[in-house]
Amino acid sequence: MTDSQTSALRAENVTVRYGSRVAVDALSATVDRGTVYALLGRNGAGKSSLVRCLLGQQKPAAGTIELLGRDIWRNRKPLMDRIGIVPEEADAPPDMKVSEIAAFCARLYSRWDTAALDQRLRRFDIMQSARFGELSKGQKKQVMLALALAMSPELLVLDDPTLGLDVVARKSLFEEVIAEMADRGITVLITTHDLGGVEMIADRIAIMRDGRLVLDEEIDALKSRFRRIRYAAAPLLLANGNLTAASVRAWGSGTEAVVSNYDEIAFERFRSSAGTAEVSPMSLEEIFIAVAGEGEVRS
Repeated sequence: MTDSQTSALRAENVTVRYGSRVAVDALSATVDRGTVYALLGRNGAGKSSLVRCLLGQQKPAAGTIELLGRDIWRNRKPLMDRIGIVPEEADAPPDMKVSEIAAFCARLYSRWDTAALDQRLRRFDIMQSARFGELSKGQKKQVMLALALAMSPELLVLDDPTLGLDVVARKSLFEEVIAEMADRGITVLITTHDLGGVEMIADRIAIMRDGRLVLDEEIDALKSRFRRIRYAAAPLLLANGNLTAASVRAWGSGTEAVVSNYDEIAFERFRSSAGTAEVSPMSLEEIFIAVAGEGEVRS
């Protein structure tokens, strides 16, 4: 089976420039079909520029992009019939009713599922007679998700979908995405700052920093190799155990290090020389701070 058959998205050496500033720097990535791929990064890392290129909204200065096995620039119109999008800012004419927005969208997509839309809006407790401008921010996002899923997409792009939502609305949104994946096996590309939420659904994590992809791997593998180690000895002692530090800082009278290649044998070797050392697992948010934070990586 070829890469184009197994991948929903392929980006090769994509570069985006704004004048002399490089927003995306020769980035390559692949998103396998039927997976949830979380694209993370601090503000200004280049995520939005990359997503615009992936959707054919902006042409990169260099590189190629394939969605569902086809070049996005040569096939944007037919591809948009297969891709659902939930934008960062939910936007529709404020005076239009939800039913009118749905009727307009239904004419644009060949696989529109009115019954699924109606059921989803009922679960969200949103009246189709409501005007879009009268909805809360969370309800507007839920309408955008319901519309995106009603077109029966093969690829769903969620651009920071939980921004500004409360805990209940975030949970509802993620549960809806999980249910849809189970029913249809769709592929999801999500950019988000809600690391706790995405940690529960992502198969693969990618982190951008300064326009480059500094990490791209399965979440289970990522979490198994990152650990926090606290010990009383000097920072440089860490190298004696063949452990690589993503960050190091003072901790009380000792040292706290985040290691990116944790191994039990290497840790026991290090502990035997450090005297006292404690190790603990890390959440995705803690790993993200270590990888994408302002401080330089030190070893």
